[in-house]
Amino acid sequence: MAEAGASELRRVLAANVRQLRKAKGLSQDAFADECGVHRTYVGGVERGEYNVSVDNIEKFAKALGVQGFELLKP
Repeated sequence: MAEAGASELRRVLAANVRQLRKAKGLSQDAFADECGVHRTYVGGVERGEYNVSVDNIEKFAKALGVQGFELLKP
């Protein structure tokens, strides 16, 4: 669940990344490796703790096989 103080868009991103990652059958470790980021960063993103850069949204989208804007759609 996304952090209570997170912005609505961060909560949407967190939920979308988690749902798509799980749908692909990827652990946070495997997903982080595929994206080139640390496992703890993925966990923080999925909890809505981080204000994610556009570059990292692009990395996540590529690893998940979607367009970047799709991670921001409610």
